[in-house]
Amino acid sequence: MINDLFKSWLVERYVAHRGLHNEHLPENSIGAIENAIHESTPIEIDIQEIADGTLVVFHDKSLQRMTGQDGYVMNLTAENLPNHKLLGTEYSIPTLQEVLALVNGQIPILFELKNEGKVGSLEKKFLEIIQNYQGEFAIMSFNPLTLEWFKNHAPNIIRGQISSFFKKDKISAFKKYFLKKMAFNKISKPHFIAYHAQDLPNRWVNKHKNLPLLAWTIRTQEEYNKILPYCDNIIFENFEPRV
Repeated sequence: MINDLFKSWLVERYVAHRGLHNEHLPENSIGAIENAIHESTPIEIDIQEIADGTLVVFHDKSLQRMTGQDGYVMNLTAENLPNHKLLGTEYSIPTLQEVLALVNGQIPILFELKNEGKVGSLEKKFLEIIQNYQGEFAIMSFNPLTLEWFKNHAPNIIRGQISSFFKKDKISAFKKYFLKKMAFNKISKPHFIAYHAQDLPNRWVNKHKNLPLLAWTIRTQEEYNKILPYCDNIIFENFEPRV
C-alpha cells in the first residue's frame, strides 16, 4: 500500500475529523466512533500519553473545553478517566485500546500522534499496542521527529507530516518557517502530507506532488468545492461532503 497510496483509502474515502461527531456525540468519543462505523466512514483521532503511560484519545492539552474541568489531560490516569465526561454527555475520555477493540478493522483509522516533548515514550507505547491490530490505519504528526522515530523503528507504518502556516501558534518565527515549509521531510520521509486547508495552495506543498495531500479541516461544502483542485482528499467535520 505504501507504494500506491494514491489508490488507498487515504485518498479515496473522506476522513471524519475526530470521529463522526455531532451535537450529541462529542469529538473523539466512543459515540462519534460508533457513528463513523455505522456510516462506514474512516476517522481521524488524536492520541496522547497520560501520567501512568496510558494512551488516550483526546485532542486538547487542557481538560476545560471538553470536560468543563480544570487541569491537563497529561496528568490523568486510566483509573480516573471515567470521571471526566465529554461535553456533559455519558461519554468519557476513551483509551486507545478501547477504541481499537471497538473498531476492530471495520473502518480505517488515521491517528494523529500528539507529542511536543521528547520523542520515544508515546511512540514506543503506540507501536506496542498497534503492532497486533489487523485493521487499516496510518499515523501522522506535526512533529517530524515522531515520524523519524517510526521511519527507524516501524518503516512499514504509513506516516504523514501535518503542517500549516502556524499563524495562531505561539512558537518562534524560526520554528514556524521550517515547519511550514516541511524542511524536515528529508529526515522523516513521510508517505503523505496533511496541510491546513486555508494555507493551500503553497509552493512548499507543490514541491511534494509525488505525495498524497490531505486538506484539513473542511467544515462546509463551499470550503470543499474551493479546496478540491488543490488536494487529493479531505479531513472533514460537521457536514456531509458531496462531489
